[in-house]
Amino acid sequence: MTMTANNEVAGDAFTIEDISTGMYASGFGRVGDGRTFSFRLERQLLMVEIYRPRLAGPVPQDEDVVAIASHSVANVDVSDERSLAAAVRDAVADAQQVPRSAR
Repeated sequence: MTMTANNEVAGDAFTIEDISTGMYASGFGRVGDGRTFSFRLERQLLMVEIYRPRLAGPVPQDEDVVAIASHSVANVDVSDERSLAAAVRDAVADAQQVPRSAR
């Protein structure tokens, strides 16, 4: 597991703040515009959720998810932090907006 120190994070940079590798890989970070994201492996898929800015609490709820992505990790070395981080960066860039139902 790797964590960045607060002084290492630039204001407008994509940052992975925590990453755990292996077959149960997971982590979280910030997108350049200030939104947060989390990721996890489910079977052979990398699942990414991007949350709305300024969350009300420390744990995002289903309604806080604004974009999602899933990518195969068949060709990714999930035990290597750099490979996994690159896959996460690609997935975040390809995330699709979650449609919201009319209220």
